[in-house]
Amino acid sequence: MTQSRNIQSLSTFVPRRGLKNAHAQTLLGNFLPRTSALPPPEDRLFAIEEGVQVLCRCHWQPGNRYDAFTVIIVHGLEGSADSQYVIGTGSKAWMRGMNVVRMNMRNCGGTEQLTPSLYHSGLSADMGAIIQTLVREDKLRRIALVGYSMGGNLVLKLVGDLGSSAPPQLKAAVGVSPALDLAPSADALHRWGNRMYEWKFLRGLRRRYRRKAALFPDRYELKHLNNLRSLREFDDQITARYSGFTGADDYYARASASRVAEFIAVPTLVIHSHDDPFIRMLPNTRAKLLSNPNVQLLETEHGGHCAFLAEPNGYDGRWAEQKCIEFLQLQAL
Repeated sequence: MTQSRNIQSLSTFVPRRGLKNAHAQTLLGNFLPRTSALPPPEDRLFAIEEGVQVLCRCHWQPGNRYDAFTVIIVHGLEGSADSQYVIGTGSKAWMRGMNVVRMNMRNCGGTEQLTPSLYHSGLSADMGAIIQTLVREDKLRRIALVGYSMGGNLVLKLVGDLGSSAPPQLKAAVGVSPALDLAPSADALHRWGNRMYEWKFLRGLRRRYRRKAALFPDRYELKHLNNLRSLREFDDQITARYSGFTGADDYYARASASRVAEFIAVPTLVIHSHDDPFIRMLPNTRAKLLSNPNVQLLETEHGGHCAFLAEPNGYDGRWAEQKCIEFLQLQAL
């Protein structure tokens, strides 16, 4: 077990002028375009289990593929490998000499045909299968994981589930605005002030489910979409029904990374804003992270959800992305 090297250059997050409001941070953080520094990707299918594949968009450092630090980046709910924060983090990693693997979760990025199953917050083993393939077939020796929101939960759940048995090639993990406590976060999403986010997620989830039903009509029934008014109801009637859970409560309890946070044995950074509109971190979860010597919990007063827009002084102002890469560079030493 290797304890993480602390970030020496951490500074307090100061929001960009006029962007203290959490919703302003969240919305602009999502919609303000980034400039990609990534070269054209090598698209690669990874076999997860029989009948299940996921698509990753890979960027290998020329002439240094096997020695370079490799960062696997995973998106959030209803995102994809092309989500803005994935592109931004990947670009920063690439410019610092790292390989970048942008992962689509099951069904995401237009890949519904690659698996009969749905995607959900408990499928952390998918990333584990990708790591195993990269180690076995590509002989990569230094790998890190970065996840945003739902992807952050997946990353932290994987390293928590692995505990001290994590492969030696897995050197670091980062969760930005991770949904460690799924139940209170889903309930916060249903509060009136957050309904615009919930509606957006539900629209995407409904469309995706209809595509799955069209592809696999013997497996999925559209009638279960009737009268679903919240993410919790979708998870209860769709996610849980077709993914082996007894209901939303069972799904949230078993899929939340908070359940295994104390077992994380890989150097890990968690970035969380107190004003995140809908991600909630319970006191017991915070205590687990703070008491784990392998975890650095970086909390800010402002920043919204997966945003953290600071003044662009010498860089693009994407503060969380910058801190993420600083942390990874330290673990690569």
